[in-house]
Amino acid sequence: MEKLISILLFSSLIFSQGDVFSAIREQALEKGLPEAFLIETFSSEKIAIHNEILDRFAKPYEKKSWIDYRKLFVTKSRISAGVKFYNKNEESLITVGKNAEVDLFLILSIVGVESNYGRHQGKYNVFNALYTQISKMPRRSKWAKKEMIEYLLYCYKDNVPPHSILGSYAGAFGYGQFIPSSFNAYAIDGNGDGVRKPYDWSDVFASIGNYLIKNGYPTSDPTNQEKVYKSVYAYNHADNYVKAVIELRNELEKSIIVE
Repeated sequence: MEKLISILLFSSLIFSQGDVFSAIREQALEKGLPEAFLIETFSSEKIAIHNEILDRFAKPYEKKSWIDYRKLFVTKSRISAGVKFYNKNEESLITVGKNAEVDLFLILSIVGVESNYGRHQGKYNVFNALYTQISKMPRRSKWAKKEMIEYLLYCYKDNVPPHSILGSYAGAFGYGQFIPSSFNAYAIDGNGDGVRKPYDWSDVFASIGNYLIKNGYPTSDPTNQEKVYKSVYAYNHADNYVKAVIELRNELEKSIIVE
């Protein structure tokens, strides 16, 4: 009976979600994802294509002029919110900064730009954001297939329902806005509970620090601005992004007294 149900579910899946499922199935199985998990995930009624995502990719924030981009992220309100956030999370930020040997103000600034200190987590189901890219964006399809598999690996290993996480239109999630492959590669356990959590601040701070270090952040010489720039650029390949992170970082340092 269970085998029959599985066959019927699979047949229904091939009919309704076959293109995307077929596109990732073989590689997903090779990566260790059980077929039953894949069938259940791709049989969900929550699957949807968001055509507005195509418009978001056509007009990304990073393509704005520096003047317009700066107005979005280097603002009095974001600086003020950063000071309040720092005061609330001072101990954790200082600990991560010292342990990782990464500028805590840089970590704070990235959190400020990526999610406005946790206020903005994204509005798209991460699965659907990647599903839309695979289905509707041929130039991003190969990348999105890889990220879909990485995302499903994270969900399966950490027992996270695949349709439960909201993120960006590109498929990034968590307070640090990691794409799935980056989360799997760079996220670390910052509080010692044995689990890497995208919405636990200790883990987020530690993971951002680890990401920067693994991408060339100069722990031995943090005054090397060229290497600092490159490490932030790895986080988001856009000069406007890096300039905003660094300028917000400088403004936060001016406004915060570290004891």
